Amino acid sequence: MPKLKTHSGAKKRFNLTKTGKVKRAKAYKSHILTKKTTKRTRHLRSGGYADVTNMDAVRKMIPYK
Repeated sequence: MPKLKTHSGAKKRFNLTKTGKVKRAKAYKSHILTKKTTKRTRHLRSGGYADVTNMDAVRKMIPYK
């Protein structure tokens, strides 16, 4: 088997936990924050986990993490 290439976008966005879950950051936190409430931006700081339906696809994109 040849070596697999890591997806460049995925390696910047996802991490794997010890149990194999895929960690991700929340979206909508980069710009146009003035119209978003403080409560909303505060909740966007906390991370989340990728959905189980996308888990296998993300793991294939980051095979060596």
